[in-house]
Amino acid sequence: MDDQNKNLILATALSFLVILVWFLLFPPEQPEVTEATTQSGVSTPATDQTTGAELAVTPPAASEATATTSTTTDTVSAVEDIARLPIETPKLEGSISLLGGRIDDLSLRDYNETLAEDSPIVRLLSPVGSVNAYYALYGWTPGGNLTFDDVPGANTEWRVESGETLGVGSPVTLRWDNSSGLIFRRTVSVDEDYLFTVDQTVENTTSDPVRLQPYGIVARHSEPDTIGFFILHEGIVGMQDGELIEANYDDMTEYDVVQREAARAEVRDVEANGWLGFTDKNWMTTLMPQPGQGFTAVSKYVPSADIYQTEIRLPAVTVEAGTEVSVETNLFAGAKEWQTIRRYQNDLGFDRFLDSIDWGWFFFLTKPIFAVLHWLNALIGNMGVAIIALTLIIKALLLPLAYKSYVSMARMKELQPEMEKLKEKAGDDRQKLQQGMMELYKKNKVNPAAGCLPILLQIPIFFSLYKVIFVTIELRHAPFFGPFRDLSSPDPTSIINLFGLLPNSAPEPGSIMALVFIGILPLLLGISMWLQQKLNPAPTDPTQQMIFAWLPWVFMFMLGSFASGLIVYWIANNVITFTQQYLIMLSHGSRPDLFGNIISGFKRGEKAANKPNEPKK
Repeated sequence: MDDQNKNLILATALSFLVILVWFLLFPPEQPEVTEATTQSGVSTPATDQTTGAELAVTPPAASEATATTSTTTDTVSAVEDIARLPIETPKLEGSISLLGGRIDDLSLRDYNETLAEDSPIVRLLSPVGSVNAYYALYGWTPGGNLTFDDVPGANTEWRVESGETLGVGSPVTLRWDNSSGLIFRRTVSVDEDYLFTVDQTVENTTSDPVRLQPYGIVARHSEPDTIGFFILHEGIVGMQDGELIEANYDDMTEYDVVQREAARAEVRDVEANGWLGFTDKNWMTTLMPQPGQGFTAVSKYVPSADIYQTEIRLPAVTVEAGTEVSVETNLFAGAKEWQTIRRYQNDLGFDRFLDSIDWGWFFFLTKPIFAVLHWLNALIGNMGVAIIALTLIIKALLLPLAYKSYVSMARMKELQPEMEKLKEKAGDDRQKLQQGMMELYKKNKVNPAAGCLPILLQIPIFFSLYKVIFVTIELRHAPFFGPFRDLSSPDPTSIINLFGLLPNSAPEPGSIMALVFIGILPLLLGISMWLQQKLNPAPTDPTQQMIFAWLPWVFMFMLGSFASGLIVYWIANNVITFTQQYLIMLSHGSRPDLFGNIISGFKRGEKAANKPNEPKK
């Protein structure tokens, strides 16, 4: 077996191996947690004398209210009976419940559940009483002589003080008087995208100062449907003083074996910058204190009520007699659009908010790859063509290495006659053969490993692009042409629907039928790999011939269920590689006999098929 073929087999085996083990990579370690006890329902960070349950939270000062947990269970039975304020923006529609002042009804106008014409738009937040309730709740922790009756909670009935519909440039203000000298107001505004601003105000009309601690909560009732794929994080996401925090739902459900009703809580003190919430694949709801604001971040699970919860607890404030105090926080609730999130990070100062998108371990590749892809898509107006253009750019950047590789392979091919002579002289002496080959390489300045380098560099790029296509919302339902209406999904064509010519659907992705009756893109992938292989004569060794003969078709079926955008990239990569290698071989005086190699391959196949079986000895 000559070294050129060894390199090709080695590179191919490495590519195949990395693809297989990629999804077995271990997720990053989760931070340590502390335990906390709670009763059922959504817990609010306040002092509850009936439970005596305390979270391990350091109060702002010794005289201030201790941050502990209490339980406030919403007993709403019918969502439609609650008075509401509508939300209407170019990107959002929904309502705010006047019971508790929750932001608990929100849908995304720009996104549908499926590609079907009658598909409903995506609903992000849902009220208590609906399936998988999901909402944001704000309030105050009572301190000093105050009790829960003195502060608004989850069942407080607010009234509208100003505003009729929450919209861009049209805030609404809710008001609640505790009849004991404290007046609470909550002003909610929203921008043209997905950022809410919540301004909580306390007016003290009594003759004594009061101490209060503001908080915000995002709660999810029961575990949501998740994709459950290794390369995608779903669950808690946050940034706390420059550290990215992630925890999935399984992590949150672990709690003390003895105290079966205890909530597993993770409590962190954030000095200056951070945010915290829940992320799905394409959607996210996060609590966001003002940049530079310190707070306590809490993530927990209440097993008795099956509620997942994130909290931000801001420092306690003193409201002097006859004065008022306001605290402003933000809430992101919407689609994880790269451009929108990037604007919030760069213009509003939310620390590393772009990391809410799951860029993965190869973030140093996925981030720039997506940035270029986003720019190309904006320039061209077609994501599929943008992927092809991105492939051209990547191949252009790697051209110097590819050129060296192809030149090295061409020079090794020129050395084949001398290598054959070395094999004849060395006979069965492998050590003598290796020494002779190394001297031959050194004399002619040939690096036998140079052919593997471009292929090895393609592996992390391939995985990074796969990650980009899988996790970014910009690829969701992104059309290419004809039947290819979603580049983030597998090829929708198949022999069953005559590769998109018939209206009936292809086999369900992931099924056995889909693995067998692949679409037109995987077929083109196999053909492009096969043609690329035929640029060089087949190896003389029968085992190598068999491996190379099957390799394109193995990859074709193996990658058939991948996102069609990724297969578009690989096809474009193969075509460009074929062109580069053909031109470089021509420039070195070696004209590839493509058709001759194809015909020779068919003849060898016929000869092998017609060869009679040798009798057993």
